[in-house]
Amino acid sequence: MIKQITFSPTGGTRKVADAISSGISGEVERIELCAPASEITTTNLSKDDLAIIAAPVYGGRIPALAIERLKSMVKANGTKCAVVAVYGNRAYDDALLEFYTTCKEMGFNVIAAVGAVAEHSIIRKYGANRPDADDLKELKAFGEKIKDAAEAGKTLAETALKGNFPYKKAMAGPNPTANKKCTGCGLCAKQCPVGAIPLTDLRKVNKDLCVSCMRCVSICPNEARSIGKIMHTMITLAIKKGCAERKKNELFI
Repeated sequence: MIKQITFSPTGGTRKVADAISSGISGEVERIELCAPASEITTTNLSKDDLAIIAAPVYGGRIPALAIERLKSMVKANGTKCAVVAVYGNRAYDDALLEFYTTCKEMGFNVIAAVGAVAEHSIIRKYGANRPDADDLKELKAFGEKIKDAAEAGKTLAETALKGNFPYKKAMAGPNPTANKKCTGCGLCAKQCPVGAIPLTDLRKVNKDLCVSCMRCVSICPNEARSIGKIMHTMITLAIKKGCAERKKNELFI
């Protein structure tokens, strides 16, 4: 069985994983790690499974929460897997190597790796509408290659991947809050993976808990949550040069 394990706060990572899984024939079980903790249950894998494990890239790293939940909620038993780092058209830096190393240490047999582009979770104009039709076609075709590699018993060499160790320092991201458009529906608080939004005051956020995943921004039906115009402008300018050109998906097998 195909086990599709994602940490996808805004949906882009899941789109990439879905495209890859579509190239592999068989039943797909989807496991989402970016959900309220109470909704996540432990998943035990077997050697007969093939796992597609995907997470976004934040500042060149895999989010600490994604790594934490993967380690605590997923039990690998020599399961073959492909690791997928999804980035917003800037760079994935050390994230793919970090993901590979993490999964290998957990007991996975890593057979493939992907650095894929999706719409930037904060500055949506960067990587807008990606993965697009061309991306989806390419990722599906690579899914077929992953299937072949799994059947052939291949293993991916660490030397094939880009990245450096020690990994670059993880950076804190912005914390979204709500404006006057907020109607008090509470969806953001209910779906926050770390419970950073108090139900008693939906316009605020607990900065000590917030992981800057932008899930609350993406699911708000009234577009009431944001990081604010000043912060948005600062981040836009900071990554403008790195996001200027269309980046390619990078596929390793």
